Amino acid sequence: MVKPKKHLGQHFLTDLSIAERIVDQLCLHRGYTHLVEIGAGTGVLTDFLLKSEKFTTHIIEIDTESVQYLQKHYPELAPRITEGDFLNTDLGALFDQQPIGIIGNFPYNISSQIFFKVLDHRQQVQEVVCMLQKEVAERIAAGPGSKTYGILSVLLQAYYDIEYKFTVPPDVFDPPPKVHSGVITLVRNEVEKLDCDEKLFKRIVKQGFNNRRKTLRNALKSIQLPEALKPLELLNKRAEQLSVADFVTLTQAWEQTLEP
Repeated sequence: MVKPKKHLGQHFLTDLSIAERIVDQLCLHRGYTHLVEIGAGTGVLTDFLLKSEKFTTHIIEIDTESVQYLQKHYPELAPRITEGDFLNTDLGALFDQQPIGIIGNFPYNISSQIFFKVLDHRQQVQEVVCMLQKEVAERIAAGPGSKTYGILSVLLQAYYDIEYKFTVPPDVFDPPPKVHSGVITLVRNEVEKLDCDEKLFKRIVKQGFNNRRKTLRNALKSIQLPEALKPLELLNKRAEQLSVADFVTLTQAWEQTLEP
């Protein structure tokens, strides 16, 4: 059977040494036994995943040609291949709420959506090892004060320890993308719940970065910044200057103004 065609915004990794290096980034210390590969394509990562006895590999693949290819080449894996869109997959139901890890070469055009899905299932997703567009990878791993630090940086770093591991050049893909890729890891931290209203926290973070050139005092006006907060020193900073802890502090202060 011929290999599946390249489409759906995917660039297939062809370098086996890089594939092995990506798989080697798994730390597995969070105790999960189910590992989900998103978009396995031609199985370059899958080959190395199936060699491990520490977890059971599952695949979620949207492309029918890729599913057929994987079923033929990995018959032992066939019962654990789900054909469908990861973004629409009910991970809780599929794995009976058990903890999971995620690995994959994420399609550039939906990588941010995948991370928001991870956030929605943060109590279940214990680890993510992924390759994606270098600029997006750097943004997610960036710390306060960086020009690339943004909404996803804060929201993900609230619940995950994130590291940028290494850069991957375009020439190891088929077809080669026009940009470099980056490999990052996300490992669930010990924060079960933020010490503040998490919905308000998310709203403040998003609004702050949507107006990132403004101080928070001005950026948050459109969501009705409470009058009582205006003397707060944090509001003189821009969103990119605040750590996760700073955003929690700001959210806590905001909450206090809402109490009856």
